[in-house]
Order: sequence, then C-alpha cells, then structure tokens
Amino acid sequence: MTETSAFISQLRVAVGAENVLTGEAATPYCRDWRGRYAGTALAVLLPGNTRQVSDAVRLCAEHKIAMVPQGGNTSLCGASVPLAGELPQVVISLSRLNRIRHVDAINYTMTVEAGCKLASLYQAAEQANRLFPLGLTAIAPHCEIGGNISTNAGGVGVLRYGSARDLVLGLEVVLPDGRIWEGLRSLRKDNTGYDLKHLFIGAEGTLGIITAAVLKLFPRPQSTATACIAVRDPEAAVELLAYLRANCGDTLGAFELISRSCLDLVFKHIPGTREPFASRHEWLVITQLGNVLPEPLDAALSAALEEFDDGVVEYTVTADPAQAEAWWKLRKSISDAQKIEGISIKHDVSVPVSLVAQFIAQASAALGSAYPGIRIVAFGHMGDGNIHYNASMPEAGQNKAFIEQHEHAINRIVYEVVAKLDGSISAEHGLGQLKRDEITRYKSALEIELMRSIKHTLDPYALMNPGKVV
Repeated sequence: MTETSAFISQLRVAVGAENVLTGEAATPYCRDWRGRYAGTALAVLLPGNTRQVSDAVRLCAEHKIAMVPQGGNTSLCGASVPLAGELPQVVISLSRLNRIRHVDAINYTMTVEAGCKLASLYQAAEQANRLFPLGLTAIAPHCEIGGNISTNAGGVGVLRYGSARDLVLGLEVVLPDGRIWEGLRSLRKDNTGYDLKHLFIGAEGTLGIITAAVLKLFPRPQSTATACIAVRDPEAAVELLAYLRANCGDTLGAFELISRSCLDLVFKHIPGTREPFASRHEWLVITQLGNVLPEPLDAALSAALEEFDDGVVEYTVTADPAQAEAWWKLRKSISDAQKIEGISIKHDVSVPVSLVAQFIAQASAALGSAYPGIRIVAFGHMGDGNIHYNASMPEAGQNKAFIEQHEHAINRIVYEVVAKLDGSISAEHGLGQLKRDEITRYKSALEIELMRSIKHTLDPYALMNPGKVV
C-alpha cells in the first residue's frame, strides 16, 4: 500500500468510506461556479459532524496535506476549489453539516451548521416569525451559510442589516491542527478581550473551517413598498439615496442601481422579463421600504419621490408583492443573463457611497478611451457603495480573445480608479485565487505583513486553503 492510499484509508475510517470521493466522483467539487478555475484533489471528504471534520483535519495536518474547505461552491473568485498543479490537496465539503441546531425566537438568534443552504435559513426564520436578512436570494438555494460567512457575503440587504459579519454572534471553528474552538455564544455584549470570530469571518477558509454559527434574527416586516425609478444618471441616484435615507430612515432596506446594458441582456436572455416603463431609460433604481408596523408605506414612498423631482425621470410605486417581484427579477437575473451571453471581466468594487457616480464616470471614460466599443455592465448595491462593474465586447464571440489579451490592463484601469477614490477592489466576493496577487498593490505593506503574521500563527504549515487571499 502506498503512502497516499494509506492516507485515504485513514480518511475513510474518519468520515466513513462512502463519504470519501476520489477520481471522477471528486471532479465536480474541483471546478468553480463560473468555470474559470479547476484543480485536482486526492479526495473529497463529506464529514457529517464537527467531530468528523476535526478528525479529518487532524489527519491532514499530520500528513502535511493541504485542505480546501468548501460550502456550496458558489465562490466567484476561485476560493472554494483546489489549486491547479501538483500540490496534494483534499476538499472538505461541509454540505452534510446541515442541521439547524436551535432557534431562539426570544433572543432573536438561531444556531446553525455550516452546510445549511441559505434558503433553508430564510424558511426556518419565517417559521419562527422572524427574519434572517442576508439578501443573496438569486443563489440562496445553492450557497451555504459557512461559505457566506467565510466570504463575508453582502447582498441587497446590507444597507439596513449589514453584511454577514454584522449578522454573526458566535462561531464554532475547526482550527488547522484539528482542534475545535467552541465559540457559539449568543451574546450581544461580550467585552472579554479579542473578538476571535472576526478572524474567521471573511478569511475564506484560510485560517480554519467554520462548522457552525449563531446568527442574528430580526422582526419580520409587516408592510413593504417597492419603487422602480428611472433616474437621469448615477449622480441623481446618489442624491436620491441620501434624500430617501433622510426622509424614510431605517425603513429603507435596499437601493439597487441597474444600467441599460444590464437590462438589455436580461430582456434578451431571461424569459418573462419586460421593460418596466413604456419608455427606455438608461438607468434604473429599485428601492424598497419595510416596517414592522402594518401601516402602508406606498403613499409615503410616493410622496418622497414626488418631492424629489430633480433627476427622477419616471417612477412607479407598489405594495403588491407580485409586482415588486417582477421588478426584483430584473435585478436578480443580471448575473444569469451575463453567464448566458458569455464571459466578461468582472469587478466587485466599493467606494464611498457619495463617490459611486464618480467611479462609474471615471472608469467608463478611461475604458472607453482605451478600448472603443467596450461594453460596461454596471449594477449593484448603491446603498452601500458596492458596484458590480463588468467589461466585455458587445459581440460574445469576440470576448475570449479580448479577455485573454486585455484582462490585466482593464483590471489595472478599474482598480486604479477605485484606489484613487479610496475604495476596495473586493467588496463582497472576496479575494480567492482571482485577486490574491492584485491585493498586494492596494493594501499597505504593513497590512499585508499583519495578515501574513496571523495566517502563520494559526496555520504555520500553510495547509489551510493554500494559494487563496494571502
């Protein structure tokens, strides 16, 4: 028996023979969601509980085998798949850790395992008449909460509720040597030293494997109002956002910007979608109010929009969930439409909210000058300054060669604009493999040193998700 086969045999004892996949059975776990990254693994492990995760990690640490934690494998930056090359790695899938351990409606918390699908958490919260507001509805049936936390996922609800980091009270984590940190506290105040959970939130599995979490719940809104708004340009949208925040307060839950290029792709590829107005507009905003009181909000939202007449071209307000969902479908379908159309150069960036319009204008002008005819698909969470800014050629058949030749230069143009506006080159998707090297240009040498020091302290042999983040 070879050393590798002996190691695999030990893994089968640790997690069960049927939960160790090799060969062709392992292949789907080694390709990423976008189809950009693929690697190989000695095996894919599907442990069924935290103890099995711990046993598997301990074996990998003893044999100096690298580990790739994986949730729903919906990472957009290649964080959840093995590196290509000869590095011996195993994938540790958390999908079988899918129990909701406890819902405490009075404390407004639920304790869940890392493999729970995000959609199942929406349902569990609703059954307790509560809300879990991590707004990734387009991929909620596929992504898992452990991955959401590991990438500090955002979504449409960040404006009101915050990102994943803001929704976590406690964590259970298997460390790179196999020890289990029991940090499943449901306290909102705990001032007893370093808040260790924040080391693992957003670390993309490079410091340990999140196996369970205590999540915050919120009251369910009893009334909502949604508006589809045609605005003159992104600058008008920025001004409108500030106005609505001042006039609607915490009832303002989402504020999403959509460009004409997004809409054209959606109408072309997604059945059941149509123009929300009789006229075509270059920029739309979809915004939503929500309140725990059962008082109608549509009149208040309409009045606010009527008073703000500078830059609003046309708008419609509804309290009808079906009408609202038809508008939200336009926003949720953009990524699917782009995927059907073909590959593009994607940027997940953030700048201060007040500078979003400047970013779009400056980046678009720079790219348009360097690459005449380039298509910019800009959309996203204007409420928190996070814009998805994707570049391609109008003809899908041109893109493969265009991207191979120009991706690096296009990234540099976009990221330099972001840096000039004191923004971030990754707002909610993380770094993964995609931006691991790029980030060294945009963080200070001291920040990189501190990140690497933390990594070395917790994972001295660099076995946990190697080649990602740092």
